[in-house]
Amino acid sequence: MSAGATMSAPGRSAFQRFVSGYGQEIVVFLSIIFLFVVVGAINPRFLSDTNINSIFAGNAYIAVAAIGMSMIIMAGHIDVSVGALIGVIATIAGTLAVNGYPVWIAWLVPILFSMAVNAGVGALVAYTRIPSIVVTLGMLSILKGGLISATAGAWITNMPAEFMIAQMRPFGIPSAVWFMVGLTLIAAWFMRNTDFGRSIYAVGGNAEAARAAGLNPERITVGVFALHGLFAGIAGILFATQLQVIQSTVPPNLELTVITASVIGGVSILGGTGTVIGSTLAAILFAAIGSALIFLNVSAYW
Repeated sequence: MSAGATMSAPGRSAFQRFVSGYGQEIVVFLSIIFLFVVVGAINPRFLSDTNINSIFAGNAYIAVAAIGMSMIIMAGHIDVSVGALIGVIATIAGTLAVNGYPVWIAWLVPILFSMAVNAGVGALVAYTRIPSIVVTLGMLSILKGGLISATAGAWITNMPAEFMIAQMRPFGIPSAVWFMVGLTLIAAWFMRNTDFGRSIYAVGGNAEAARAAGLNPERITVGVFALHGLFAGIAGILFATQLQVIQSTVPPNLELTVITASVIGGVSILGGTGTVIGSTLAAILFAAIGSALIFLNVSAYW
């Protein structure tokens, strides 16, 4: 049962329905608060503006990618190629920017490429019945091998200032944080209040029951993969523009971080339940834990 369905259960107070529908998200949020309070008390430098900015803005692209990944897992699938896709997107965007293309082209083309790639993956999964982990493992190899073959891991530098969208600070807040919060809220509303969003839960819960109810699981699968591609594309642009250089390689283990953020945030690996809010909170929690270990002087081996 989805979070939205849980919250609509009769006979309980609004608070009880809220806790029941967002229990995992509440646990993750309280864990973040507890971590900040405890580590901040031990080492006040943990709460410095620089470190807070690093935790939130520096990891916003992971949270954005986890939004799309959560939708994929809710639909009963998984994508282990997202890390490689983000690396390819960042390279394409940076290459377009340094070759003189308008910044909106350098932002838009990689996102459209990401959506097209993932729509193709979704079509293979939906219409050939090949498990998504097999298809995306193949796509991981294609993207990773293709990127190395084409670029040899070269560094991209001298990108124009107007291209660096993640470094902009509207109202004094890094734009990456605005993207993370805004996209999370939009996606949460979309999943709860639109027919397509609710159909993702239905197909992930029981595809045959969804078909009997008049839904088209194949079309929904292609659509959710394309939507995942949109979020991966935006995440790739944020990743490409957070530093002054881009290395044309696949970020190591990024796909595992994104998947784990979704699952720890409350998305069932079996599909059919969870929220994108939880995945964003979990991404922040992971970043905060990593930073806390440094400020607590825990050995890097641990």
